[in-house]
Amino acid sequence: MYSDGDAMQGEMTSRERRTAGQPAARVLGHVVQCDGARAVIAATIGKDEATIAGTWTVGKLISINLGTTRTVGLIYAIERPQRRWEDEGGNPIMVCVELIGEVRDGDGAPIFDRGITEYPYIGALAHRIRARDLRAIYDLGGRRSVTIGQLSQDNAIDACLAVDETLSRHFAFVGTTGVGKSTAVSLLLRKTIEARPDLRVLILDPHNEFAAALPEHSVRVDTGSLDLPFWLFRLEEFVEVLYRGREPVMEEVELLRDLIASAKHLYRNSGAGVLKRGGDSGITADTPLPYRMADLVHEIDERMGQLETKNDRPYYRQLRARIEAALNDPRYRFMFSSHLIEDSIHETIGRIFRIPSGGRPVTCFEMAGLPSEVVNSVCSVLARLAFDLALWSEGRLKLLVLCEEAHRYMPADPRLGFAPTRHALSRIAKEGRKYGCYLGVVTQRPGDLDPTVLSQCSTVFAMRLANEQDQSIIRSAIADSSASTLAFLSAMGQREAIAFGDGVATTMRMKFEKLPDERLPGIKDKLGDAAPVSDGRQVDDVDLVRIVEQMRNPGKRTRTTSGVFGAGSVREVSGEEGIAAPHSRFTR
Repeated sequence: MYSDGDAMQGEMTSRERRTAGQPAARVLGHVVQCDGARAVIAATIGKDEATIAGTWTVGKLISINLGTTRTVGLIYAIERPQRRWEDEGGNPIMVCVELIGEVRDGDGAPIFDRGITEYPYIGALAHRIRARDLRAIYDLGGRRSVTIGQLSQDNAIDACLAVDETLSRHFAFVGTTGVGKSTAVSLLLRKTIEARPDLRVLILDPHNEFAAALPEHSVRVDTGSLDLPFWLFRLEEFVEVLYRGREPVMEEVELLRDLIASAKHLYRNSGAGVLKRGGDSGITADTPLPYRMADLVHEIDERMGQLETKNDRPYYRQLRARIEAALNDPRYRFMFSSHLIEDSIHETIGRIFRIPSGGRPVTCFEMAGLPSEVVNSVCSVLARLAFDLALWSEGRLKLLVLCEEAHRYMPADPRLGFAPTRHALSRIAKEGRKYGCYLGVVTQRPGDLDPTVLSQCSTVFAMRLANEQDQSIIRSAIADSSASTLAFLSAMGQREAIAFGDGVATTMRMKFEKLPDERLPGIKDKLGDAAPVSDGRQVDDVDLVRIVEQMRNPGKRTRTTSGVFGAGSVREVSGEEGIAAPHSRFTR
């Protein structure tokens, strides 16, 4: 940027010409106003200087030279006084900048500090920032990092992310639909796994799209291959399944609390032959012990026959009917299969959380085929297990729970959503970093997300947001010295984001690397979404018979003529396929 002429007064640092063809007459400005956070620069642009007038454009970083230090400012507004342009002579302009820090020359390389120790004086020279200073601003100071893209300010400079700080202090991706959130997340996961091979990742994937983006790293778990025993569910979670999202009958819930404890005691002490009350044995409805549904139903039948329970018989009958309905529903085979009554919790947890990983540390839990009324309960169980695993491993196991469409499970309105799921995920957000359990949040509506959870995410990637409420949420999270950066939120392009927080050196506008088409989330297994087209119309080759069969038998594995499993089928990337065992009525 700098010519080889004599040094100007107040410019004591070495000079640097950015391009060989740059004119000697540089566009320079002078500080004419400054307060504690912002400054105004006056400059003049001649009719022949339009090519280098790009120095003064919104979003650019500029440098204000103070001799031993250089104050860095971000241009957030530019104006021509009287709002007219003169073709002859010079045109004075006013440039408004936000002061974000300062660069000083160290032993060799420049050093950037976020704070301001010396404010610009009136008349101080301002110009386009040096490339060396720009690199110093985004330098992570030796922390373990990965490159995820390039700076929008200068695409020759890599956008780097501190991996450990991003994970341990949680992170969030926010942006409207279609801006590339899922693609950016899959890129970040790919880079993170390479840098942290010890990390295990559980993706709560409501759209079944991440497994295709991480084929060599992931195992796919869906309704056909999921084994999550009913006895792992706490009472609140089990009630949510039985009542299918409706308001529970409290009298039935209290009966169920005692019945489950008795069934667990009988399973543990099967030789005793007598059901003992759970309160007398230290076993409760929330104790993670196996029990048989047959014992639970048998206990209901016995109590209905007792004289002292005649007033509660309607509640027992309704409770029995709800249990039978759940047992006979084929969509719930992942909970009530006959082989799930054994104490195989270590196998279940090991399969879901990839212990051992077998070279595939990512579990994509695909929820598109899961009954909507049990999604909340299943997510609650998985989040709770993730935290407990990290807690009792004493930090040796590192787990990342990535929650896509997080506003579904942690809504801002406490009256919405499922309380146990909210509590389990909030516990990870608040306490997880102490034990090695991390949270990743992805949402298109940050305004609908629990603000407590979002405030715990110390690194935020804000992509294009058009909604004013969503923008205000992000504006409240960013540092005051970078607030004007968010003026670009509604106008950013694809794959572009504003990253701020502990995972980056300073707030930066950057563009994520472009992934190959075969690694994009949502690419269907091998065949893709494209169907043959003839004469501008889609060929009518939909197999309606197979679709109806899948609707009638969700979770059953069916194969098409092309060899692709249907929706809800058993699909594991690692090849560990299996079919849920047919369930009999009371053998569980």
